[in-house]
Amino acid sequence: MQNNFLLVRVSHNDDGVFGALLHHSIPFAVTLEPEDKNNQQNISCIPEGVYYCEPRNSPRFGWTYEVLNVPNRNNILFHSGNIEDNTQGCILVGESFGELGGKTAILDSRGGFNEFREKAAGEKITLTIISAFH
Repeated sequence: MQNNFLLVRVSHNDDGVFGALLHHSIPFAVTLEPEDKNNQQNISCIPEGVYYCEPRNSPRFGWTYEVLNVPNRNNILFHSGNIEDNTQGCILVGESFGELGGKTAILDSRGGFNEFREKAAGEKITLTIISAFH
């Protein structure tokens, strides 16, 4: 069976784009991405669509996944972090939504990120990103 993940963007505000991450149609984590700034490197979420992701050993984040074939972008990773300033154009994974320092955030990011890595199981994965709002 192919390892399929779905990221449903459910909300956005000045603190980022917030979503739910599903594995084989079952929600298990929340996400935080930077605001949509026309797919600009390091400061924007990526466009909706279907992407392939491969395991990658990042010097900063250890074993993670890189989102491939994003037009005009590279080095888009899944990793831990709590607020939009931590994203660097990447996808943060956590266990719940909350607030940190007056900003909308995701909490228990290490736990959510580790759960994502367990479900990905070191295999190539397919990531579909859709938005519940426009």
